[in-house]
Amino acid sequence: MQALPLTQSGIQQRGLMSSSEYTFKLVQVCLPEPSKLVVMCDKRKRQCVCLCQVYKSCLDGLLPNYQAFYRVCSRLTKHQSTLLSGQDKQLLVALAGMDVSVPHVAVVSLAVCCRALKLCKVPAAVLHAFDDIRLKPASQVVLGLPEHILAAHAQPSPNPVQLQMTTPFPVTLPECALPADFKKQHGLLAKLHKHLVHRAVLAQHMGEFKSFSTSPFQLNRKGIAHSSRTWQNSEKHVYLFLGYCHHYQQVSQPTLQLFLSSPLIAQFVSFHIAAGHSQLYIRNFLSCAKCVLRWWQSKPGGNHPSFVAGLEWLQTLGLQVADQLPRPSKDPKGLADIGKWMCAADLVHTIHGAEQQSQAQMQQQGVTVETSRDMHDAALAAMIFSHLPPVRLSCIRSLVGPAYLGPCLHPDCKEPSCEGNRLSIMSESPLLMRISLPHHKNARKWGKAVIEFDVPSDLAQLLHTYLGAPRKALLEHHLLIGDACPYVFMDMHGRGFVAAAVLTLYWQKWLVSRGGVPMNPSMCRQVFVDERQSDSATAGPSNQGAAMVMGHSVKQWDKWYDMQYHPRLAQNAVDGMQSWRAAMLQSHTLAAPDLTLSTALHCGHVLVSDYEESRYQSRCCDSDIDIDLD
Repeated sequence: MQALPLTQSGIQQRGLMSSSEYTFKLVQVCLPEPSKLVVMCDKRKRQCVCLCQVYKSCLDGLLPNYQAFYRVCSRLTKHQSTLLSGQDKQLLVALAGMDVSVPHVAVVSLAVCCRALKLCKVPAAVLHAFDDIRLKPASQVVLGLPEHILAAHAQPSPNPVQLQMTTPFPVTLPECALPADFKKQHGLLAKLHKHLVHRAVLAQHMGEFKSFSTSPFQLNRKGIAHSSRTWQNSEKHVYLFLGYCHHYQQVSQPTLQLFLSSPLIAQFVSFHIAAGHSQLYIRNFLSCAKCVLRWWQSKPGGNHPSFVAGLEWLQTLGLQVADQLPRPSKDPKGLADIGKWMCAADLVHTIHGAEQQSQAQMQQQGVTVETSRDMHDAALAAMIFSHLPPVRLSCIRSLVGPAYLGPCLHPDCKEPSCEGNRLSIMSESPLLMRISLPHHKNARKWGKAVIEFDVPSDLAQLLHTYLGAPRKALLEHHLLIGDACPYVFMDMHGRGFVAAAVLTLYWQKWLVSRGGVPMNPSMCRQVFVDERQSDSATAGPSNQGAAMVMGHSVKQWDKWYDMQYHPRLAQNAVDGMQSWRAAMLQSHTLAAPDLTLSTALHCGHVLVSDYEESRYQSRCCDSDIDIDLD
């Protein structure tokens, strides 16, 4: 919501109007048609909200609902609501542009207003206009609604009978320049989503699309069911596309029907290219768009030939995007120049210093929130790098502690006996801890094989210390009495690192505080592989075993993780050519012919006798050859 410039004479400044008791401010709500809210602040700065005009083009309202709304409010407040009168009412009526014949202008609590809206079954657009202030228990709502405010607004059909894509399909991408009000976060945000009039239609579309994509058996769907993480990525791309259409293409009804418009998709791809987004990011969106089209294709009326042509068009667009926007090549030197790379030795030294410092502070200062957080950060860093081959971050984020005895927390797990990704204490004396990772990225490809190993003694001791009094101190600090957080590692609010971005920002901030660079935690896998594959690699684990713990294979090292694979092989080949050349020269010297002069006279010609008759034939002059001229 943003303030609107007003032109009422002499009584407002920056959209404000003041009276003896209240201050009124006109703001705008994102709806398909212009709408207004009046925010009223009293002397104690408690905000009161009045929804005073929703649709400019509303004609006749649901008068029975409107009257019932007032009756319910009056009954719930037992006729004890505060009526506005005099100058306060006049200012409210003038600012909102309401008719002077408004019957009631009363102040009731927000809870009463929301309950009355539900009981009267008013349109969802009015109800959701109050959602952003529900969490303010002291808020009040000013009731000054015109009688036609609750007019029915036409809803788009959630399941249109005639389904087809917009044709003809674009043959080239349109030119796109970033708008002046460009924002990186251009998606359909949750706050904006609540105020959309067609929120119910969009919610129905998303529910059906999710069921189509994630159902274990959906025989009219191509491929297997989406995992929870794949669905989250698809949902993100859907809301980004709808947000772009809503913000920059002035589409007032963002629903999944927009995916049937090939010009909008082409403009969105051009928008991504202008914003400098990677080809992988764009291709993921195009894959999501194809999934949405297949969902529309599975609905009644979705057998139009344009869907087949649309899927081919998206496939061609994806291939050409991959060809024209190649993946940028990265190397450790280039990343180090921009502050995004640390070598393995520096990273191990930084983490080891954090471990020693956290243990020393714990011994000197005891268990406090600060020392407990330092111990937590050191244990987290030691899990990401140094003691173990870099385990996938998704496994570390989902790792539950020994005290958790509940069911598996993985959203896609269907095994009743599964305990999830778990850190277990096998024995206290001697201390032995074990990590079991049944849920990792390649679990399905590996036939549900579990990544399992015993924790090294130094790391086990660090984790055991942290899981005791320090972790309990953190939970109590965040008002999570008991073991409310099942995960081993938690953010600054005592919650698990459910989102990958939260762990990335947390790690970067910690690494910078330790004198490092803001390197992504996932880059630790490249750092490890770069050291193991280098010519100066130190003694360490086998490549095959390390790749197993990392959740992939050695072939993946060469393809994705080893950023110096091609230049190192090329340089090794060139360096090897020098020894090969020397060997060739040496072998030629050993195999050189014996150039000795023959003592026999052959008409002035010198004949060379070869030392190896099997390889060389004797040479002679023409005079030594008997030629029969007859």
